[in-house]
Amino acid sequence: MPTTLMDPRTVLLLTAFVSVLMALVHHGIRRSYPASVRVPREWSGSMMTFVGGCLLAASGDRLPPILSVAGANVGLLLGVYLAYVGTQRFFGVKPNLLAWACVLVVASLVCGWFTWMEPNYALRLRATTLVIGAICAAHAWLVYRQGLGSFAKRAAFFTLLFSVGNQLVRAGFTLEQTPLTSVLDKAVYHQVYLGACILGLLLTTLSAMLMASERMAEELRERAAHDHLTGLLNRRYMDELCQAELDRARRKGRCVALLMIDLDHFKRINDTHGHLAGDEVLVAFAQSTRQMLRPSDALGRFGGEEFVAMLPETDQSQAVLVAERIRSSCSLSQLKISHTVSIGLATTTSVKDSLRDMLKRADEALYRAKSLGRNRVEVG
Repeated sequence: MPTTLMDPRTVLLLTAFVSVLMALVHHGIRRSYPASVRVPREWSGSMMTFVGGCLLAASGDRLPPILSVAGANVGLLLGVYLAYVGTQRFFGVKPNLLAWACVLVVASLVCGWFTWMEPNYALRLRATTLVIGAICAAHAWLVYRQGLGSFAKRAAFFTLLFSVGNQLVRAGFTLEQTPLTSVLDKAVYHQVYLGACILGLLLTTLSAMLMASERMAEELRERAAHDHLTGLLNRRYMDELCQAELDRARRKGRCVALLMIDLDHFKRINDTHGHLAGDEVLVAFAQSTRQMLRPSDALGRFGGEEFVAMLPETDQSQAVLVAERIRSSCSLSQLKISHTVSIGLATTTSVKDSLRDMLKRADEALYRAKSLGRNRVEVG
């Protein structure tokens, strides 16, 4: 057969070099990203395991078969599996370690049998490629089940499918009339297969980094849009959401209600019980109020002890009922620190109503509720 392509030993050494670089990149990402992004250590561990497997395989007849054959196969199998475990942990899926450990042990024993007891490189190769293909298929199915809505997930899914196909093609070539004799065989199709392995390894690693980067971007968007204490929308994003809802209601001729809510005498709570107790009151109010609203309603913290709720497709009478329910729940709160709220309410009166107009009317109603004794709802 022609041997015009790169020497297999060189390919294996190149694969080991690429794996080291990718392991370092994964390790750097894991250390720099917050724990909430959950970049698993198994990803970088997988790369380092590949390094060991490739170096042992590249040694050929320079090391005993227990290292150059058995050690290399175990390293490659374990590397593929660790990448799968890492993705499971990334998505919060509990790995079935026992079942897959049994598969890897059986595969290693089969490889050992066809190395020492009944030497047959083709059968050993077939067993290894089929197991690697099965792990890659399970890995691809895992990514598919998470949804392919992002570029990173699609890249990971199709890269893993490419790896599955590569393993199946390699297993098929073991059935030909002149089978391979070792991992260092210089048959052209074998060199192409090794090159495809490098490509698959590189793309799988890059897609994993892309998934981590996408999650980091989501984390940053989440932090930018939400108040760090209560978890509610902050003023900037609440303004944007309210404006978008008002525009939608104007197009459809629907009514929108806006509630401006203020915790009464909140400074007194902080001065009497401390700021930590005040934070507990804010968090408890945010959680209980969010539960009383519909999924389509929006609740945000405008700053300090002031909150705003936007109620789509809600007229004045319905909005008053919601506001009274919120006010009553605070009066009956089970917290050790008693507190009440005053609420100003405004609803759209014409298609010309702007968000600024509604906020002004709700704020004036809130001021009136506070001047009339607090713990009440006023309509603006």
